[in-house]
Amino acid sequence: MTADLTARLLVTDLTVGGMTCAACVRRVEKRLAGLAGVTATVNLATGVARVSHPVGVAPGDLVTAVERAGYRAALPAPDDAEDTANAADAVETDRGDIEARRERQRLLVTALLAVPVLVLSMIPDLQFRNWQWLCLVLAAPVAVWSAWPFHLRALRGLRHSTATMDTLVSVGVVASFSWSVYALFLGGAGRPGTRMSFSPMPSASGGMAHLYLEVAVSVPLFVLAGRFLEARAKRGTGAALRSLAELAAKQVSVRDGHGERSLPIAQLRVGQVFVVRPGERVATDGRVTEGSSAVDLSLVTGESEPAEVGPGSALVGGSVNAGGLLLVEATAVGADTRLARITRLVTEAQAGKARAQRLADAVAGVFVPAVLAVAVTVLGFWLGAGADPQAALTACVAVLVVACPCALGLATPTALMAATGRGAQLGVLVSGPRTLEALQHVDTVVLDKTGTLTTGHMTVAGVTVVPGPLGRDEVVRLAGAVEQGSEHPIGRAVTAYARRTGTTGPLPDVTDFAAAPGHGVSGRVEGRTVEVCAPDGRLPHALAEALAAAEDAAHTPVLVKVDGRARALVAVGDLLRPGSYRAVDRLRRLGIHPVLATGDREAPAGAVAAALGVDEVHARCTPEGKAALVRRLKEDGARVAVVGDGVNDAAALAAADLGIAMGGGTDVAIGAADLTLVRGDIEALVDAVRLARRTLGTIRVNLLWAFGYNAVTVPLAMVGLLDPMVAAAAMSSSSVLVVANSLRLRGWRPAPSRGRGHRGARGAKAGLR
Repeated sequence: MTADLTARLLVTDLTVGGMTCAACVRRVEKRLAGLAGVTATVNLATGVARVSHPVGVAPGDLVTAVERAGYRAALPAPDDAEDTANAADAVETDRGDIEARRERQRLLVTALLAVPVLVLSMIPDLQFRNWQWLCLVLAAPVAVWSAWPFHLRALRGLRHSTATMDTLVSVGVVASFSWSVYALFLGGAGRPGTRMSFSPMPSASGGMAHLYLEVAVSVPLFVLAGRFLEARAKRGTGAALRSLAELAAKQVSVRDGHGERSLPIAQLRVGQVFVVRPGERVATDGRVTEGSSAVDLSLVTGESEPAEVGPGSALVGGSVNAGGLLLVEATAVGADTRLARITRLVTEAQAGKARAQRLADAVAGVFVPAVLAVAVTVLGFWLGAGADPQAALTACVAVLVVACPCALGLATPTALMAATGRGAQLGVLVSGPRTLEALQHVDTVVLDKTGTLTTGHMTVAGVTVVPGPLGRDEVVRLAGAVEQGSEHPIGRAVTAYARRTGTTGPLPDVTDFAAAPGHGVSGRVEGRTVEVCAPDGRLPHALAEALAAAEDAAHTPVLVKVDGRARALVAVGDLLRPGSYRAVDRLRRLGIHPVLATGDREAPAGAVAAALGVDEVHARCTPEGKAALVRRLKEDGARVAVVGDGVNDAAALAAADLGIAMGGGTDVAIGAADLTLVRGDIEALVDAVRLARRTLGTIRVNLLWAFGYNAVTVPLAMVGLLDPMVAAAAMSSSSVLVVANSLRLRGWRPAPSRGRGHRGARGAKAGLR
């Protein structure tokens, strides 16, 4: 439960049980909305109701309202009761397993009883003397026991003056079985030697009352089978979310003054040091204090390449240690970890509804009552027109059975569950269906430079050395040694580069260190006087050319002097991320216009824009200036997305049609954004756009099928051209097809980065160097 102190509203998530179709969703939402100041969004696929309510409305009142609507409801476990939550999860899991097992047994028993009835009813050559009475004996348990869940929910709805899909199924089964009993005892169908054939379309009775026992057993059989397959498929759409939950460690090995001991993860506190052995999962977010290794982040951020870590490196909980032993200091635990935030974002995204689904739910609210009215009208019309009573009953039962609001209710949430789960696996987190809708229509993207298109920290871009007795590695080693005493970002970049590229062990010590603000540093290293400073005076030809290239690329040049002679020029700058060129190029191919907006100077902004091929650049933008730029673009008719990672981007992120935060950015930027690129790779934005377009396309296909199915089958049933058994099979298959279509999103893969984009990336790197 979370609180919005500004509006004085609370947000509570309820687990709702017993819903079977979109009409159930509509009924629960209306019942909750009947409480003063309460609004609710109910997701059929997840069985979760997200309720906004005033402080004066207690959560218990919400549960009572749902139960009065005829459904089960439960509140989430308190966040601070870890053991209670785990116990509740275990109970809920056991309850789900027991219910699934019970439904599977019901389906198997139904199939054993129903199949002989279907075979005998459809194949005249197998119909022995008095076969119809055996069918009655077999059909009775199906019509009563197998269909009992439908009868029970229908009666519950009748008590609350509402109707759902279960009402249609229950009435259809009761009507077909009751007519068959009448036909056997009073209509002449019980005579020995009676034969009956099956046709996909209703046929004339020939003066004898027709049996509908095959309908009485096929409707429960097909609906139970359809819902069983549908439930399994829906569990598949939520597989990514469950896999995220499974990444959380249960135990952790803590090392302190008393040695090493194992603790439940709930007892781990920030600042404690824990052990991560090779092959183990990192228990929580932390920082390496000792050891080095390669860490697999693919299940958390979508990064396919293992990351090398050492002392001082940050680790994400849920990642896998693929190398050596690590000692890690916990920096976040529980709900504050990145894995918990990712899981929370995915869960919240799946609770929302797209615009198309809100329309479908509104239609479903009146759908079932309308179908009941149509069925009664059809029955009355056929009887009034002098038709055979059983033909009238056939048409009436077919209308009841074939109508299916289930597909309407599942069209969006199943696709959204599959898409958000797949997005989380790829390092893309969306805040809800409105984000996907907005992302599909974006035509302009405003890109921040530092930390978004570039790495966000100073790095050595290139080293040019004058030929002589000192080789490149030796000059870099000496420069890195003297810069060890500097706190300047350029000095730290040179030292880090020397340590990374050095092959002769640790850097040597420096003596007589001196720092001249605005000029550089100097000192003695291994008997040599080494100075790292700004270029001055005349330079050797090779260094002069390197200086011009560095200035053209908007890099900062530093000169390395050894014993008073210029030996090398080091270009230091904020380098482009490896995938920036490919990302911008692919965005442009998707019809999205890139705009660069940065608070940096014109020279580095222009260099980055030139390297990426961006023709619209706004340099020296203040936070207010970025927000004003976004508003101006929107006034010109553009649908704008903003990508940023810092506090200075928060205003622009909030002002845009769609705010996109880099996962490594500040919490302020992530909080103001609608979409987060967890893996910190701008190419993930391209994946997000393509995934959004695929998801919205899947939803449209689902809704087209759901509406089109009813538009075609209901009229056929009304005019007597659809057998009730065929109607039952069609109704069950409609929901399964919708869920199966959504499941295809689980296998969606981003397009490989090849071709011109790949060559361009190399060119961009070369140009910046």
